[in-house]
Amino acid sequence: MKTHEVIIQPGRSEKHYWRDLWRNRELMYILSMRDVSVRYKQTALGTAWGLIRPLTTMLIMVFVFSKIAKLPADPGVPYPLMVLGGITVWTFFATSFTQVSNSVTLNSNLVTKVYFPRLIMPISSVAVSFVDFLVSLGLFILLAAWYRFVPDWHLLLLPAFIVLALLASFAFGLFFAAVNVKFRDIAQLIPFIVQVGFYICPIAYSSRLVAEKSNEWWAPLYWLNPMVGIIDGFRWALLGENAYFNPQSLLTSVIITGVCLTLSIYFFRKRENTFVDDI
Repeated sequence: MKTHEVIIQPGRSEKHYWRDLWRNRELMYILSMRDVSVRYKQTALGTAWGLIRPLTTMLIMVFVFSKIAKLPADPGVPYPLMVLGGITVWTFFATSFTQVSNSVTLNSNLVTKVYFPRLIMPISSVAVSFVDFLVSLGLFILLAAWYRFVPDWHLLLLPAFIVLALLASFAFGLFFAAVNVKFRDIAQLIPFIVQVGFYICPIAYSSRLVAEKSNEWWAPLYWLNPMVGIIDGFRWALLGENAYFNPQSLLTSVIITGVCLTLSIYFFRKRENTFVDDI
């Protein structure tokens, strides 16, 4: 077994931070598996909850927005598939964002006892959301088979949108993770942000409806939402050309996510030395 010693001295952790992060990858794996096991420990249905939640949400949203509100789907796309595609990627982002935002406070016992790169906690916290995402994606495949919907070459681009959704959750989650250590009421704000985001993102409706109202004053603000391009792109990869997709909104998503991720990592790294004092 390979071993290495950790030398704690002024400036060393800053100089070798990323190397220490890689060396502690086993700790990252252990924390990830712990979170997954704790999530489904002593549950009667286990990972089936990852199937029940999106299925129930989809059925309710299809009934409310399609049957009552009479919102149209993209031409040639079954409304349940459009909704489930949006729910799948949004839930992945929202769960990852929430887990990352609370990762430091949930592991406060480790923070105060031993040194390790604190970025390990946010990175390892997304394991649960990824398991739920895979289950929800499996539900989409079953529903697509029910509708006899066969994906095309766009499916090859699906991993890119999954990675982009994950990076977006880190871009915003890391900032809240650092602030949450000092101001615990941030934990009360996070569910509110997720709830608001659920309605301002194209989950139960198509962005085509917004594009048709481009002369409205709020339309430019809508396209500034980085999750719009990610959700539309994810559905476009699953459903093909019939799903509405605006490449310019994807470019906006990439730019905003990249800038916010860079700033969040910088802010998190600046604040992590004070975590022990604040906790």
